[in-house]
Amino acid sequence: MSGNTFGHLFTVTTFGESHGPAIGCVIDGCPPGLELDIADIQPDLDRRRPGTSRHVTQRQEADQVEILSGVYQGRTTGTPIGLLIRNEDARSKDYSAIERTFRPGHADYTYWHKYGVRDPRGGGRSSARLTAPTVAAAAVARKWLKQAYGVQVRGRMSQLGSLAVPLTDWSQVPLNAFFAADASVVPQLEAHMDALRREGDSCGARIEVVADHVPAGWGEPLFDRLDADIAHAMMGINAVKGVEIGAGFASVAQRGSEHGDELTPGGFASNHAGGVLGGISTGQPLVVSIAIKPTSSIRLMRRSVDIDGAATDVQTLGRHDPCVGIRATPVAEAMLLLVLMDHALRHRAQCGDVRVTAPPIPGSLA
Repeated sequence: MSGNTFGHLFTVTTFGESHGPAIGCVIDGCPPGLELDIADIQPDLDRRRPGTSRHVTQRQEADQVEILSGVYQGRTTGTPIGLLIRNEDARSKDYSAIERTFRPGHADYTYWHKYGVRDPRGGGRSSARLTAPTVAAAAVARKWLKQAYGVQVRGRMSQLGSLAVPLTDWSQVPLNAFFAADASVVPQLEAHMDALRREGDSCGARIEVVADHVPAGWGEPLFDRLDADIAHAMMGINAVKGVEIGAGFASVAQRGSEHGDELTPGGFASNHAGGVLGGISTGQPLVVSIAIKPTSSIRLMRRSVDIDGAATDVQTLGRHDPCVGIRATPVAEAMLLLVLMDHALRHRAQCGDVRVTAPPIPGSLA
């Protein structure tokens, strides 16, 4: 009921606040026997962590993960896996000025109305820092899915503010701070972020995530559709305001003769559906895009009210990402991994023995 647990068979419960002693998660339902150590988890955390370039928050957190339980002699035991990440560079004094006021666009106002109390230090529980345990948990799912089914999940930034980022070379993604798949646009992205930082303002971003080698048949009708669960997961990421699967909103302008992906013995002729039909995977690449709003914590003075309802002005100081979307790619990958892990186990439980007469056709020909 409290909304801190994700999943059905592979569940992840996160805990902690931005400026508390530590953050972490408990993973339940991981199959036993998976070889697992810190080296399997830390690389994904390093991709997400703050302070990695001048374009993101300069909060210096090593984000070193600790495995507290659920692993014995290097293998998962099937019991809950406890992961802990200690907070080492919190500066709570930066938030003393907003203890009695609400930042426009932030969760301050809604948390106060829901709970009657809030932690103003870095947003407390609503902080994007709480995506770190999710990324850590998803690293476990990433390894199991790769070993069991060959599933590969990768993401990229496809737009920064008004600047489109083309997909030209996936190998470029880990080589720049923007997770951009086109090295030629990186200088333009850097200039845009430098200007935003000087102005004290922020911008949004669009992230695309693709899952390859997902078997046909994962997903459940009607309300546990694979695409419905993906949308639910992506909307659980801080600052996400929109989710598209496949053609997404562009399908409004398409005709049925264009949008419907034709089937041939050699594969699907296109992938406007984004790898999902009727809520069940087709065996094509799963293609998901998310829209991330501009960072709410900015230096520009904004109008607001205090906890007594009186008018006031708010300026948010401290260390913040001018675009939270820059570090969102590993987070979007993580949520897709968690959905796929959960559905893989659910499919195995009910339909693991199902065999059809004809093998699945190959993925998209496009």
